[in-house]
Amino acid sequence: MKIHKVAVIGGTGKSGTYLVSKLLQQGFHLKLLLRHPEEHCFKNPLIETLKGDARDYNSVLRCTKDCQAIISTLGQPRGEKSIFSQASKNIIKSVQKNGFSRYIAITGLNVNTPSDQKDERVRYATQWMYDNFPETTRNKQMEYEYLNQNTMVDWTLVRLPLIIQTEEHFPVQTSLENCKGDKISASDLADFLITQLEDRQYIHKSPFLYNL
Repeated sequence: MKIHKVAVIGGTGKSGTYLVSKLLQQGFHLKLLLRHPEEHCFKNPLIETLKGDARDYNSVLRCTKDCQAIISTLGQPRGEKSIFSQASKNIIKSVQKNGFSRYIAITGLNVNTPSDQKDERVRYATQWMYDNFPETTRNKQMEYEYLNQNTMVDWTLVRLPLIIQTEEHFPVQTSLENCKGDKISASDLADFLITQLEDRQYIHKSPFLYNL
């Protein structure tokens, strides 16, 4: 299926803004799901905005209608219950209902998978997240476990270190075992997410992405 319209969730966040900009540069039509669309002013005719919440199935269903892929750069709303596993469940259900299969999302390096060989630094960072943000960290792991049981949708869950908001580009590496870098440029992240629309290397996988 040729991808020309992409649903984006989290498109106004610290990584999502870079993603939206680069998708537009490449001529994609976009549907953005926004909790507060009145706070944002999108003038580009390639963008359609919808008011809604990723925790609401009907909102996600409307956002994904007539699209061929969805990318989520969803962040955790401050002071609210963790949202990631519920959002992914709604996305998976909506993708299947609307007749396409490509779903790409981001998560933290604290997520564990069977292929991991995390070094001491990454193991420490993972434990630090469990100690300091236990609910959100457990919820992100739940999201991975849910996706890992789903083979009907072509999902990729990209694990990330600290996202740096910059247009600069740096050498990029991926790994299914360990995160050897401590940051990722938001611009490099956006480029990688867009390549995954057509690249099938990480279907049903959760690679680390980082700058060297």
